[in-house]
Amino acid sequence: MTAFFDRLADRIADIDSVVSVGLDPDPDRLPEAVRDADLPRWAFNRRIVDATHEHAAVFKPNAAFYEDPAGWRALEKTVEHAREKGVPVLLDAKRADIGNTSRQYAKVLDSVDAITLNPFLGRDSLAPFLDREEAGCFLLCRTSNPGGADVQELELASGDLVYERVADLASEWNEQGHGNVGLVVGATTPDELRAVRERVPDLPFLVPGVGAQGGDVAAAARCAAAANGAGLVNSTRGIIFAGEDSDRPFDEAAGEAAADLKERLNEYR
Repeated sequence: MTAFFDRLADRIADIDSVVSVGLDPDPDRLPEAVRDADLPRWAFNRRIVDATHEHAAVFKPNAAFYEDPAGWRALEKTVEHAREKGVPVLLDAKRADIGNTSRQYAKVLDSVDAITLNPFLGRDSLAPFLDREEAGCFLLCRTSNPGGADVQELELASGDLVYERVADLASEWNEQGHGNVGLVVGATTPDELRAVRERVPDLPFLVPGVGAQGGDVAAAARCAAAANGAGLVNSTRGIIFAGEDSDRPFDEAAGEAAADLKERLNEYR
């Protein structure tokens, strides 16, 4: 199979979009139209996928919304349906552990195309994922949440900040391995986003935070893509719950929100 970031670059070029559509079907926010379905999360996701796939470079389900028996069935159906539409799936799981645990976690890459990972246990914890040369591996670097600064902006003895060191290590691991490493860098800290892009021009970014978190759309659009054209800007709540306070069908509102984000990002790409 072709490497994920090559497939992603081709997908982006084909649809002229770097939009990642997050699929986090919060049960408390599901519309009435799907609540009585056999698998409400799947019924919701199916309609979101159908409405947004023409604008989605990837779909990004967060594992936290599926970690129960019915949820895993919903996720399996969602992944299958997304692939039927020609859209790869990035599982936002932030995994990594040691030994057998990490090898077990990495088995999910038999079913999805890419994954987010926590690099703070070091290279050995990531090896079972990075060794999957066809898969994409996005390492947490400078995240979009306010508390990310608590650790990520600490200064090391070298003078680098923690997130800068993570970016450097990711670049090293990418060069030493299969070229399948990317970074998660939030749009809510645009100065850091630009600095990391200058530091590692060859790594694709997954940039969260441009939707409900109010991140910098221009910085996200300009910094997401690596030299090969692969890179993503994610919105979740801003797309899938776009119709929450209106009378429009929720999937119609989501499709319009995805198209609008694509257009806004393309103004700056």
